[in-house]
Amino acid sequence: MKHFRRPDPLFSLCGLNCGLCIMYIGGYCPGCGGGEGNQACAIAQCSLAHEGVLYCIDCEDYPCAKYQGIELLDSFIVHRNQMKDLKKMKTLGLEAYQKEQQDKMNLLSRLLSGYNDGRHKSFFCLAVNLLEMKDLDDLMREIEEKTEAMELPLKEKARVAVEAFERKARERGILLKLNRKERQRDR
Repeated sequence: MKHFRRPDPLFSLCGLNCGLCIMYIGGYCPGCGGGEGNQACAIAQCSLAHEGVLYCIDCEDYPCAKYQGIELLDSFIVHRNQMKDLKKMKTLGLEAYQKEQQDKMNLLSRLLSGYNDGRHKSFFCLAVNLLEMKDLDDLMREIEEKTEAMELPLKEKARVAVEAFERKARERGILLKLNRKERQRDR
């Protein structure tokens, strides 16, 4: 598995948007099949066993047992939309889906460079991953209009952006928080 490579490291086999992940952005992971990333990934091993399918949705066994409960818990990146995003990629076509993901990555870059006060990187990654592109474009226009008109300091710009994203997420019934497994505490 050491040399497992894929032509699209930014959208994983299993439907994660690696290009919107805090680990990818931070340079800690090269994305799915981008080199020395998660080489122990069971889904990558499964891909090799199934003639190297590029996306699980292309496999004759999809969805298999590996997908049971896959969207319930998150890691560094949100897992909630994995199956939905695979279906969306299949419906739109790979090229259109990759364009949308690149647009999301560009928007995330704008957020991180202009609105991250050092405390909201994970929040912005999550919001951009979960919200639809139309909503994201509308929110960015709204945020930029508000913050540029008032010439706010970075901390206030971040507050305006976070409040706008939280409002839109509530309207859409989306929780902007990673779902983590409860830790059992030592007694």
